[in-house]
Amino acid sequence: MWEVVCSLCRLQSREGEAVFGTWRRHAVTRLSRPDPGLLPTLRSLVPLGPYIPDFLTPAEPGVDPEDAIDTVLSTSPGRLRHDLTMLSGVTALPSWTVELADGKRMPLHRLGRALHGYFDATLAPVWQDLREQVDADVQVRVRQLVGGGTEALLRGLPTARWEPPVLLFPYPADRDLYLAGRGLRLVPSFFCWRRVLTLVDQALTPTLVYPVRRRSAGLLTATADDTGDPTLSALLGRTRASILESLADAVGRSTSELARSVGVSLPTSSQQISVLRAAGLIVSRRDGRRVLHSATRLGRALVESGGRRHPDTGIVRARSGL
Repeated sequence: MWEVVCSLCRLQSREGEAVFGTWRRHAVTRLSRPDPGLLPTLRSLVPLGPYIPDFLTPAEPGVDPEDAIDTVLSTSPGRLRHDLTMLSGVTALPSWTVELADGKRMPLHRLGRALHGYFDATLAPVWQDLREQVDADVQVRVRQLVGGGTEALLRGLPTARWEPPVLLFPYPADRDLYLAGRGLRLVPSFFCWRRVLTLVDQALTPTLVYPVRRRSAGLLTATADDTGDPTLSALLGRTRASILESLADAVGRSTSELARSVGVSLPTSSQQISVLRAAGLIVSRRDGRRVLHSATRLGRALVESGGRRHPDTGIVRARSGL
């Protein structure tokens, strides 16, 4: 959810053109297709300004994007009212947010539809690359922690200055955050840019969101391999192809079952499932406490054709869809 929030901010500015420019242009194009009202809905809650509602970035969002959005939509009316009242103090809010503040079903449904549509259109296609860069930053922090302890880790955080016992960093407004023995959650973010972010409500888990150390320019490149190789793996990538093949004959498998069968981690399995779902190759449905995934007709046809163009279904759309 921090990547959702931070990427929405990047869409509203021209900052970091060398890093975000390609992604930004593709994102705007993709967002105009399914629902022209999607972006205005989210921009009303995430304006480019000094305050972002805390409820949009829950401390324990779940194991995949669907869980994260479900957690946001289950926010208590008291929290919604508190955060939206604070937001109304810095920006004008549209009328539908009044009912959202009361936890009404229709505005929550509107928010959920917007979050799902935004993620599928703008983040799912780049989620694997994004996570790889975030994971690389985590490894840097682990090495700092193992090699020099907590102080080495804090000294190495970008934009921050460690002056024991205080961690200082640039922020839009002067404020002090007292940990009171609760620890500090560090969240590396690809779309966080130049300065750190924190939650406003100090009663919540102390959190510091910081920009990742490594970035590659032009993040939004083709997620499919354009070498001309007609095989399914070349079209989708090895992991996505394996997941789609494992679902072609299955009634439905959970994210964890797919992770085990393909031999990848649970987060990686979740990332690839999001991309395949956004491309229309798989569908996901909730079954009790589990979410089960299965291949669509287009996905099954793609597996059967080995990634080549199918004369009846026009499968080349899957390539552009990724």
